Order: sequence, then C-alpha cells, then structure tokens
Amino acid sequence: MRNDPVFPYINREISWLSFNARVLQEATNPEVPLLERLKFLGIFSSNMDEYFRVRVATIKRFIDIGEKALDILGDDPRKILLAIKRMVATQQDAFEQAYTRIRHELELESIFIIDETQLDERQAAFVESYFHNRVRPALFPIMLDHIKSFPNLYDGNVYFAIEMSRSDDPSQEKHALLKIPSDVMSRFLTLPPQGKNQYIILLDDVIRHCLKDIFSIFDFDVFRAFTIKVTRDAELDIEDNMIESYIDAVSRSLKKRKQGRPVRMVFDRTISADLLQFLTRRLRLSRQDSLIAAGRYHNFKDFMNFPDVGPLSFRYEPLPPLPHPVLAGQKRLLSIIRQQDILLHFPYQSFHYILDLLREAAIDPDVISINMTLYRLAQNSMVINALKNAVRNGKSVTVVIELQARFDEKANIYWAQKLEENRVRVIYGVPGLKVHSKLCHITRREEGKLVHYCTIGTGNFNESTARIYCDDTLLTADPRITRDVDKVFAFLKDNSRVPRFKHLLVAPFQMRQHFEQMLDREIEAARAGQEAWIFIKVNSLVDRAIIAKLYDASRAGVKIRMIIRGICSLVKRKDFSDNIEIISIVDRFLEHSRIFFFHNGGKRLCFMGSADWMRRNLSNRVEVITPVYSEALQQELWDMLSIQWQDNCRVRIIDSRQSNPMRTPGATSPRIRAQYEIYDYLQRSVTPS
Repeated sequence: MRNDPVFPYINREISWLSFNARVLQEATNPEVPLLERLKFLGIFSSNMDEYFRVRVATIKRFIDIGEKALDILGDDPRKILLAIKRMVATQQDAFEQAYTRIRHELELESIFIIDETQLDERQAAFVESYFHNRVRPALFPIMLDHIKSFPNLYDGNVYFAIEMSRSDDPSQEKHALLKIPSDVMSRFLTLPPQGKNQYIILLDDVIRHCLKDIFSIFDFDVFRAFTIKVTRDAELDIEDNMIESYIDAVSRSLKKRKQGRPVRMVFDRTISADLLQFLTRRLRLSRQDSLIAAGRYHNFKDFMNFPDVGPLSFRYEPLPPLPHPVLAGQKRLLSIIRQQDILLHFPYQSFHYILDLLREAAIDPDVISINMTLYRLAQNSMVINALKNAVRNGKSVTVVIELQARFDEKANIYWAQKLEENRVRVIYGVPGLKVHSKLCHITRREEGKLVHYCTIGTGNFNESTARIYCDDTLLTADPRITRDVDKVFAFLKDNSRVPRFKHLLVAPFQMRQHFEQMLDREIEAARAGQEAWIFIKVNSLVDRAIIAKLYDASRAGVKIRMIIRGICSLVKRKDFSDNIEIISIVDRFLEHSRIFFFHNGGKRLCFMGSADWMRRNLSNRVEVITPVYSEALQQELWDMLSIQWQDNCRVRIIDSRQSNPMRTPGATSPRIRAQYEIYDYLQRSVTPS
C-alpha cells in the first residue's frame, strides 16, 4: 500500500455525519419505544451541536490558514464545508419529519404536544399562572433597535427574536431579544389532564402566550417570536505561558469560549427576511457560516428529558445490572483479583464493583497507595468520595486529571480543586498530550512484599455513563501488566523519564508500532498462504497509516472484520478492501469498547483499552491498551464480539456510499439483537442452565 500515492479515504467530518444519520435512524425505527425515539432525536441534536462547535469550527479555522489546509486535510476545506451544509440540510429535513411522525403517534395514544394557539380557557389560565409564578422572574428581554453593541448570544442557548407592532399602525415596530430560560427550569409543562387526554406545552410557547405581559409598557397588540440558536467555536486556545498555571490557562480559555466565533445559526424558517438579515449582520455571520432554516423549536437535546407519560411500552424495559459470577457476594475483592483476572462488562454488570474496590482499598490497612487517571466524572462522583476517604485513612493518593476533556473542563477543574483540598496529589495531565487512559493502580504490602493491582478499561470511571455505555474493564494482579501500569504512572509523575513497556501498548510511545507489526504479521501469513485474520471493535477508524495497512492486508488476503460505531474513513472499494467487512451498531446503549483480536499464526492475541485507531489516540494522547492473557476472558470477549457480528436488528452495513443500510433477518432466520443477547449470555454465566 505504501507504493500507492493515493488511496480511498473518506473525510472524517463527512463520515461523522453518516454516523449521526444512524442515530437518527433509531428515532424513525418503529421497533424503538416511542419516548425512546424522542430521546434519540435529543441525542442527534446534541451530537450535531458538538459537531458544529468542534469539527465545523475546525474546518473554518483551516479556511483561514489558506493553502496549507489542503496538505493537512487532504482536501479543500471550502469543499468539505459545502458537502457538510448539503448533508446537514438533508438530515434536518429528515429530523423534522421524524418529529412530526412521533407527535402523530403520541396523539394516537391521547398525548398531545400543543402550542399557545391551541389552549382552551382552562389551560390558558393554568399556563398564565405558571408563567407569572415561575417563568417571568427568569426573563430579561433586550430591546434591539437602539443599542450600540449587539448582545452576546451564548453558545447552545435558545433565544426569541421578537417583532412587536400595532395592528392599526404596522410601521411602528420594535424588536427584542429574549433568552428562553431552559437552563433553570424544565423545557416542558404538563397541563392538567382532560379525561384520558394528556397535554404538554413547551416553555417556548408558554412565553409566546404571555408576550403581551412581558412588554406591557408598550402599546402593542401584535407579537411574533422566532427561535434562533447560535453555535460557537468551542476549541480552547491555550497559550504556552510559563508564568500562568495550567489550571488558570484552561479557566481563562473557557471564559473566551463563550464568545467564540459563531459557526452556525439555526432559525425558525418563518422568520421575516428583514429580521433575519438584521440578525446575521449584527452577529457578523458570513456566507461561510452555516445558516440553517429549521422548525419552530431548537435544542432538541432537551427532549432527552421529555415528561414521563404514557404506558410502560413507551420506554425500554428495565435491564437491571447482573451480578458478576465471581465477585458477587465477596467481601474482599483484592484477594479474588490476586487469584484470577476479572472482566467487568458495563452496563450489563454493575459499576458498583469499581466503587467497592476503591472503598476496600481506602480502608484496608495494608494498602499503601492508589493512583488513578480521571477523564470524565459523574456529576456527583462516588469515585471522588472514595479517593478523599482513602487519604483520610492514611493512603497516598495520586490522581491524574485531564483538564482538557472537551466540555468537561469546568467540571474537572472543580474536582481537581476538591481533591487538592483533601490532600490528594493532583497531576494536571502531561504538557502537549491528553491523558485519555483509564487506569487505577493499587499497591498493597503482603508478607513483606509490595503487590500491585490494577484496572484497565475502555471507558471512564463514571458511574452515570456506565449505565448507558458498553465498556469493559480488566481487573488484574498479573505482574506482567501491573509492572507496566506502574511505569505509566511513573511517567505521568515525571515526564522526563520515558519508560520501556514489555506488555502494555502505550501511546504515544510504541502503540502504533506494535499495531503495525501485528498487521504486518497477518499480511506475511496471508501472502504465505496461511490463515490470517483480524477482528476489531473501535469507536473510530481515521488514522491514515493504519488504514493503508488495512488496505495492504485486504489485498494480501487477510480476512478483516470490524465493528465501528462512529467515524470510518476506510472506504469499501473493489481491489482495495475486498476482504474487509464493516458494521456499526446503534441501539439503546452506546457501544464504546475498544477490543482487538489477531490470528497470530494460530496463537490468538487479544487486546483491549482506551485507544481508537485515530491519529490523536496513537500519537497525541497517553493511551493504554492491555493484552488479555486469560484464555477464558479472551473467549468471553470473543463470544461477545461474535454475538454482535451476528446482529440482524440493529446493525448497519458500512458501505462505499455511507448509506447505512440495515441488516435484517431472513425469512427463516432468528432475530438477533446483540445487546439483549449479550445480556442473556452474561446472565447464563450467573445462573447456568
């Protein structure tokens, strides 16, 4: 492949939009419970917000740097931006159609989302009482006609652009801007039921109904309110300043983010042309910026918290976490881990095992120290509480906390300060590298010797996301692994010492090299006429060098199966990827694991950890991938990947057109929905038949 000057490659931004289209498919899937479909609309909307804040903002920055952008991106950023605009417009239409269908289905179940024009007399009185008691105190309109400086529209908030006039003299018109306060109150108001009918009105329409009260000092009788939302560049610009502390630099950059360059404005398509022109001019939005005509409501991420109405069939049935067959009921987890490696699978099994492990380490008199890497934490983190308690019990606790975990920066600054207040040693990452690895390292004195225990995971130490993200964590006392984990923490504490790792794959040091070597071994075996294959699961495949190797492997005859949830820049094309099959799974849980299998001449290799096959993971972050040495645990992971590969209910085929065709069961084939099949598989390990 290295002799090919050009090989097929899909721009990551375009592939990401294809992934978000898979999320939107779930919102249109009649097999998905009705309220869960609304949540998928919310997820789609939230994803799109982040996409514009980060990815589209980055493309716009590339436009500013001129010809160099072509060398970095491999394509003209203006061309990419044009393709993005076309795809986003198409997806916006599909989104609005999906919302209309869901509303219709809700109405068939006597649940009505109504607006201010549909209120009867009793409902209007209820809305007006709620408005005056709860909403009005949070409203602070800005009159736009005579102010010199246009107000800063904060990223992610929804605003009303309001026109006011008199019916007998339309020329006497004023304009105002009003923030919808959905950050301090629910976006939804449930009205009193009428018989079997249930009614819900959005906060937007509560305000619309009472606009006359807000502007009562003016003698107007005609009010028109149009929702607008501005998305801003959210990249942090952190300068290298030896005087300023890292935490101060991140804090300062977070404040500047609020006033970042606008990269998108979504607006109600019924807005008047004059008002739209006025807004775009005052916001300094150019033709390069994305102006998206949409429906009446924005910020559909709020629909993830839609009122809990309707029958149980509107929601997914509960899947309570399963007990682990080895850990369940055990009082001392460290002694179990000393005897054998353990794999935890979230959300199928409980994250409480991690909390139990930390609690035990915090009070065990023989435990000396706890080291952890933290990237994203729950809002009320029990992990933090366990670490603070460990210090109170005399343990040495060191936490590496990544301040640049995107959109969690403010929360991580808060947690870092809380830890320092409780005498935890806090390390703020590594200069020039994000620390994305998911590690916990516990040192215990046993019979006069130091014994090391560690956990290595694919997901964060976050008890909230562990309920909805599919992740795996290895718990081990295997000295081959724990010695290398100890070296990782030694590097994080002293960046001047570059360690040598014997078993772990650690980025940015030798992970890329080892992955390429394993791919080369499969290529050599295939060319020699021997069996050769790889089977991997990652969130994203973007790295050009790895993709080139995969094309090489396919041409050599290596059989390649990949489960890729999100971005896939590898192209399914004849003569390049004939031996490559790629699927994606989008279901009720977010697939987040990174697992790698290589045939390796019949001596199967299995790895798992925090890194995707992206340049940033392999070259610009501290990532850890661990071998799984236990044959039983290898088989467990293999079985779970195999179940996913057989899914015929939630699998999309990644093809050359990025069209996301669904795999469906044949007329005589059993239905296989992987997430439910995996739950049953793990349940059988607890209660074997």
